[in-house]
This record gives sequence, C-alpha cells and structure tokens, in this order.
Amino acid sequence: MTQPVSRNLEIARKIDHTLLKPTLTRTELEGLCREAAEWNFATVCIPPCWVRDAARLLVGTDVKTITVVGFPLGYSHPAAKAFEAHRAIDEGASEIDLVVNLSRIKSGEWTEVEADITETVRACAGVPVKVIIETAYLTQEEKSSAALAAERAGAAFVKTSTGFATGVPVSGATVEDIRLLRSILRPTTRIKASGGIRDLAGAVALIEAGADRLGTSCGVAILKGLSASGAY
Repeated sequence: MTQPVSRNLEIARKIDHTLLKPTLTRTELEGLCREAAEWNFATVCIPPCWVRDAARLLVGTDVKTITVVGFPLGYSHPAAKAFEAHRAIDEGASEIDLVVNLSRIKSGEWTEVEADITETVRACAGVPVKVIIETAYLTQEEKSSAALAAERAGAAFVKTSTGFATGVPVSGATVEDIRLLRSILRPTTRIKASGGIRDLAGAVALIEAGADRLGTSCGVAILKGLSASGAY
C-alpha cells in the first residue's frame, strides 16, 4: 500500500468508509472492513443487517461500525426508527445515521420533524446520531430549518445526503451547503458531508468549508489522489 502523506492521514480519520448499495455481499463487506483498518478510516458505514458482522471484523482496530436508520426515504414511523437504532447499537453500532422524514420537511411540519428525530436520539442514549436532511430536495430556507430542528432534537451531526436522491442536478454534498450549515449551527454540532465525494480535491474543499466527517465509498481512491466513480 502506498503510504498516505500526513494530510491524508488526517483526512482518513474524517472518512466514514461507506457501502450501502442494494447488492452488497458478505465478500464486499469483508473487503470494506479490511480497507478501513488498513487506511485507518474513522468508521465503516453499512446497512443494519451487517452491523454485527462488521463489528466483529473490526475488533482490535480503531475503526468504528456505524449504520443507517430509516434509509433511504425516512418514511418509517418514529417508533420504528427508534427501535431500529436501539437494535443496531445492541449489535455493535457506535453511531447512527438517521434519515429525517423529508415529506414532513416539505410540508413545513417542523414540530413533527423535530419529534421524529427526538425519538431516535432518546433511544440512542448518548450514542451520536447524524441526521440526514437530504439537501438535494430542499430550498435554502428548508435546509436551515431542518438543520436547526435536528440540532434542537439533540443531533450530534447534521448530514447532507443519503446519496440516493434522484431527479435533481446534484444529489450529494456541496461546498455551498456545508458553508450554509456551518454558518447557522452551533460549533458543537458537527457536519457530515456525504454523496458524490470522489476525489481528494473535493474532499479537502468540503473539509475546509466546515465538514467534520465525510461519507464516501471512494475513500481509498481519494487518499491515493485518484478520482473514482460511485454514487456515494
């Protein structure tokens, strides 16, 4: 393995090494965990059904196991999301990436949005929750209101995207969105940029804009200075 330079080592510790595609296999999961340990990524982000396996594979490393809840649409009942998150933590998840109810956001039902998030935050009992607001579908005002609702509900992070948005020009993270979120959130509320992060320059730009964590399936290529393909 080509050793990353010092800057890349710092970037590696901001990466959630992600594999959420529908056809994910056990062999791919094992490869993802090996890469994460080799490159010293912060976490692996995988579907809930693989949490127990990933946590077992990463024993003895500094890499955490995280998973998604209500993914990718966020339509589930708040109680179902809370149960899913609690179960994932029991099986070894160290962080939860929660998809907010986008339909409630687009309806301007902010009390319901906040309550949806709060139920999962409480179920996680201190385990960090990253709230995915799916910026690709939102106006500037909706992005701000959704982020602030997540903050009020106790989110540790506001996260931009699932990477699964369709019918929009940009489905993932943008520098402009990260700057917006950083300008309105408290310094203690962290930001995760996700979706469409495929090269080192893009990763650095998002970090410089205020991202504390990067969700990407292209982490190894990024640290090698290459450009990769992939939706996430």
